[in-house]
Amino acid sequence: MASKRVLIIEDEKEIVRLLKYNLEKESYETLSASDGEAGLAQARQSKPDLIILDLMLPKIDGMTVCRTLRQESQVPILMLTAKKEELDRVLGLELGADDYLTKPFSVRELLARVKTILRRAQNVTPTSPARRFGDLAIDTDRYLVTVKNKAVTLSSKEYEFLKTLIQANGRALSRDQLLEQVWGQEPAMEIDTRTIDQHIARLRDKLGTEAKRIVTVKNVGYRFETE
Repeated sequence: MASKRVLIIEDEKEIVRLLKYNLEKESYETLSASDGEAGLAQARQSKPDLIILDLMLPKIDGMTVCRTLRQESQVPILMLTAKKEELDRVLGLELGADDYLTKPFSVRELLARVKTILRRAQNVTPTSPARRFGDLAIDTDRYLVTVKNKAVTLSSKEYEFLKTLIQANGRALSRDQLLEQVWGQEPAMEIDTRTIDQHIARLRDKLGTEAKRIVTVKNVGYRFETE
């Protein structure tokens, strides 16, 4: 199996060296860029399997880079920041980042997050490669969602939310259940349940006429309407 390619977009040289050394020890292929402009160009050219993206970057900031990448692809993004404010953390996830770490971080924790994100990104369900619900179709073999036969660009988190709700077969899932199933136990410990509502709002917006299938269940969470 080919090594997974990780692009590091970070302007602090010591952090880049630290990440490259430890990622390559785990057999990942690494690339790096020291500003947002170069990072976007490298992402488009090299097609990485995952991007580690700093929030504060020269030329183009990390939020703008994240927003731009998410408009173009579903590449998983792990954001890094020195800011501790919850607003920044939630906003980063709202823009489509898959996970978030605050500096200083544990290398062991970062490697665990990278492994989890990559595993989740390739964890498709082979038992039902394509399912249709009105004008909405989800093909888990191709990691593809369409509405009226037009591809919908979702972040990997948005895709996991949709898939998880569909796989619940009409059952309502609480916000805590969604956090556990989409983020996994460790990342969920740092993520506020309000982030679920932000992701659902973005998902509904992208699904257009089929947004009505994601139903809010008062005092519980959400469910997917199949009919």
